[in-house]
Amino acid sequence: MKKSLMAVALVGAFAGVAHAQTAVQIYGTIDAGLQKRSGQTLSIGKRASNTLGFKGTEDLGNGLKALFQLEIRYEPDTGTVENGSRPLFQGQSRVGLQGDFGMVRIGRGLTPYQETVGAFEPFHSLPHQAGFYTDLAVAGYNSAPLDPTTNSNNRWANAFWYNSPVVSGFQLNTAIASKENNGGPAYGTLYPAGAQASANPFSVSATYNNGPAAVMLGYERNAVESKVWSIGAAFNATPELKLTGLYTQQDQEHVLPGLALPTTSGPKTKAWVLGANYTMGPGKFLAGYGQKDPEGSFKTKQFSLGYEYSLSKRTYLYVDASRKDGPQNQNRRNIDETVNFYTVGVNHSF
Repeated sequence: MKKSLMAVALVGAFAGVAHAQTAVQIYGTIDAGLQKRSGQTLSIGKRASNTLGFKGTEDLGNGLKALFQLEIRYEPDTGTVENGSRPLFQGQSRVGLQGDFGMVRIGRGLTPYQETVGAFEPFHSLPHQAGFYTDLAVAGYNSAPLDPTTNSNNRWANAFWYNSPVVSGFQLNTAIASKENNGGPAYGTLYPAGAQASANPFSVSATYNNGPAAVMLGYERNAVESKVWSIGAAFNATPELKLTGLYTQQDQEHVLPGLALPTTSGPKTKAWVLGANYTMGPGKFLAGYGQKDPEGSFKTKQFSLGYEYSLSKRTYLYVDASRKDGPQNQNRRNIDETVNFYTVGVNHSF
């Protein structure tokens, strides 16, 4: 009898928890393919980030909700954490509240600038060599130069986010991070291990979406006071054709005392990207061309083509080809190179 009463009590307790937690979702993406880069052998790679995430909301009443999101990044060919040494919840780990006032969150995640700018390049913010998101779209900017070099360059830890409600198509997105050190760069990079921030990083973006047209304006300053701003536009010329344009400028004039940029180029970098997506039945064509122009150094010119074929709403095949002329990394900005990149693979979301 006592055991029966205990079982009933436990079921009742869990039922109460399930009722309070209005929505919990497990989601993810697995992407893998074959890739070939000039001067390198054929290898297994990825086009999109591979994710395993958990997110949920709890209805607190009076229009107020609690929310959370945790996201793991991993390598599809080995099953290890992304890049072998990144944080477990590299993608994001945030908790917050949402209501009529908008949404506030605390933790780790994409900066508002980085989250917005990706929607205005033709490869829809894929962190991929054929795309433009991690380089030309942001003029080579790094949101987190004091993080370990194995971490991604577009996220902040120890930060606070605010997203306004969408009003007549307008939305404001902001974030500010603390000066806390997150592990520091590896030995031999521009900033030594343990380097401290000279300012609180902050990021802001404003977006407007109205029918076929969308516009964004974004600005960000990182922990060493490098600055970047972008203006972007997208237009659905027809139901099948989407056009995008993006202009970005970075200013690295301010660096930590006693340090200097490891290149002979100037502090300013300008970049632009034009793109188009065309949908034909279950297929989509992607095309883009852009340039990055560091002051006093070689330009980077990139032309990319891609094709996606949807097998279902959650699975598609892809093939990409890209040619990039110019310096291929920040430490060799005055060495002009040409790199061709090809990839073919499959992407599945769940």
